[in-house]
Amino acid sequence: MNKLNSYTLPFLFFYLAIIITAIPSNIFSLYVSWQHIRQKNELGVYLFNLALSDLIFTIGLSLWLDFLWNGVWAHGGYVCVLSVYSLFTNFYTSDALLCCIAIDRYLAVVHPLKYTFLRKVSTATAVSVVIWVLVVCFNATTISWEDSYSENNEFSLCFDTFIPLSENLARANVARFILGFIVPVLLLVFSTWRICVAVKSNQATEEQERRRISKLLTVILLSLLFCFGPTHVMMLLRIVVNDCWTNAWLLYIYKISIAISSLNCLADPLLYCFITKMGKANVKQVVLFIRGLFKQHFRRKVREKEGETRAHVSID
Repeated sequence: MNKLNSYTLPFLFFYLAIIITAIPSNIFSLYVSWQHIRQKNELGVYLFNLALSDLIFTIGLSLWLDFLWNGVWAHGGYVCVLSVYSLFTNFYTSDALLCCIAIDRYLAVVHPLKYTFLRKVSTATAVSVVIWVLVVCFNATTISWEDSYSENNEFSLCFDTFIPLSENLARANVARFILGFIVPVLLLVFSTWRICVAVKSNQATEEQERRRISKLLTVILLSLLFCFGPTHVMMLLRIVVNDCWTNAWLLYIYKISIAISSLNCLADPLLYCFITKMGKANVKQVVLFIRGLFKQHFRRKVREKEGETRAHVSID
C-alpha cells in the first residue's frame, strides 16, 4: 500500500533527482577518466574508481525509491544489508580516493622531482585496489543486520531505525568517525596547506594554474566536509543519545544527513573540471551540446504547432 506523505515525499523527489543526474554524469566521468588513463595520467585511475563507486551506489538508490514509495521494505533482509553495504562502501571509497587525489597534487606541487614512482598509473591502480579491499573488509566488520534491517508481522524497514546502539555498534561508529572522516579531513587539510604554501612561494607557477589547484582542493575539502560531515556527527550522537523520544526526532535528521551524503555522487564531473586545463572546456562542450539538442527539440515542436495552427485556419 502506498504510504507517501509529507515526511517521505521530499526524500522521494530528492533521490529521484540524484539518480537522474548522477547516472549520466558518472557515466561521462567513467569515459573521460578512462581517456586520462590511456594518456598515462594517474589521476584518471582515482577518478575512474570514484565514478564507479558512485555509479554502483546510485543504481542501488532505486531500491530506496521503492521503499519510500511503498512505505515498507519488500526485498528482504539480505538485499537490505547489501544496500547499506553499498552506501558505506561509497562513503569510504570516496573519501579515500579524494585523499589520494589531494596527496597526488601535493606530491606534484611540493615534491615535483621526488616520489615520481608514486605518481604512476600502475601505482594508482594498486592503491585503488587496496582501498577497495580495505573498505570492503572494514564494512564487513562494522555493518550488522541488527542496525540495518527491522521486521515484524506487519511490515519491514531497511536502515530506517534510530534505536540505542549496542556496545559493538557504538565501537563501530567511533571507528567510522575516526578512520572514515577525521583521518581523511586531516590529510586533506595538511595537503591543502602545504600546496598553498608551495604555490605562493613558487613564482614560476602561473596564476591560472594556482587558481585551478586551489579550486580543486576546495571542491575536494568541501565535498568531504559537507557530504560526509553531518552523517558522521549523527553517528556520534547515536552513541550519546539513549532515550527513545530523542531518537525518534533524531531519525529524521539522520535521514536528511544520509540524503546530503548522496550528493557526493555529483562531485566527479566538478573534479574533472579542475584536474586538467581542458577539463572545464570539455564539460562546457557537453553542456552546450545537450542544450543544443533541447533547443532543436523545442524549435521542432514550435514549428509543428505553427503548422497545425495554419492547417486549422485553412480549413476554417
